[in-house]
Amino acid sequence: MKFLYQYPDMHGIDGDLLDAGPVADVARVAEEAGWSGLSFTEHPAPGRKWLEAGGHQTLDPFVALAHAAAVTERIKLLTYLAVLPYRNPLVTAKAAATVDKLSGGRMILGVGTGYQKSEFHALGVDFDERNTLFDEALDVMPMHWSGEPFSYEGSHFAARDVIARPRPVQEPIPIWIGGNAKVTRRRVAERAQGWMPLTGPPLMASTVRTPMLDGVVDLAEKIAEVKELAGDRAADLDFAVAYVDLDPTAPATDATKHAGAFAELEAAGATWIIVPGATSAPPDTYRFLESFASEYCGS
Repeated sequence: MKFLYQYPDMHGIDGDLLDAGPVADVARVAEEAGWSGLSFTEHPAPGRKWLEAGGHQTLDPFVALAHAAAVTERIKLLTYLAVLPYRNPLVTAKAAATVDKLSGGRMILGVGTGYQKSEFHALGVDFDERNTLFDEALDVMPMHWSGEPFSYEGSHFAARDVIARPRPVQEPIPIWIGGNAKVTRRRVAERAQGWMPLTGPPLMASTVRTPMLDGVVDLAEKIAEVKELAGDRAADLDFAVAYVDLDPTAPATDATKHAGAFAELEAAGATWIIVPGATSAPPDTYRFLESFASEYCGS
């Protein structure tokens, strides 16, 4: 089991996106403490009403991960997650390949179809086209990363005899897909290297427009389904599950309970645990990273 730290988002409107600590310092502390990865999400144009209702601002994940890559040597760098329909897929492929190249092969491209209608409107993207645009991106990004000439006709772009460099270090960059829908699980089995199921209460599932997972037993069944669909690819797939039931001021409290929960998730098929940060001051962030790693990352 590997653990990945999700850099804290800034909820609401007030505050600063670096309140939890400078990205470089957080990345260094996480790596030195024993974490296996670091992640950032994205919301390039969140609406005011959503922010006032508890939504969050984010850094650009590709820029932040590149910054973290410059001061680390080992930890994986995950977008958790990038919304593929928000941008031309060649631009996304270039950003991911650049981070992978600069980091020596540590990029993981976590992706989703997106759920914020207002953000789609702000970016000039048709919300109802998101699944088509998502599948086009899955088609064209590996072509981009191959470094070989390719052509592709998308809904809103035409790549004709294109050659894209740099080639990423990894062949290909791992793609992890988020969401719980049946089509998501099928995409993972057929076209990706990992699944990021969304666990949480019904309200969360409704907000992000995905079916709810009903506990660890349901999760285990869905992971088994993905593996069966994947066939010979099953052994190489990763399954990354978020875990939020921690005291941000004392993550080692109730350690037996948390260790048991991690063991249950691992038995269900999870290979990574994503721990969303919840601190808003650098000293608290560093204490959390060190305390959690000391208690759980060596197990």
